Amino acid sequence: MNALLLLIGWSILFLLSWPVALLALVVWPFVWLLSIPLRLIGFTISVVLALVKSILFLPARLLGYRS
Repeated sequence: MNALLLLIGWSILFLLSWPVALLALVVWPFVWLLSIPLRLIGFTISVVLALVKSILFLPARLLGYRS
């Protein structure tokens, strides 16, 4: 579904302004490559926050608290 919406959006952009649509096709792989480090940073931050949460709730889990 997401790919279909992307294709429809690109087709509309192509009909309205084909140079911008072709530029988007050329630039998109570079944008994707630049986003990889940001995804890794986001994944690392989520893992660190999950670790901190598990450390903070460890005493409650040891005492048998169930939510």
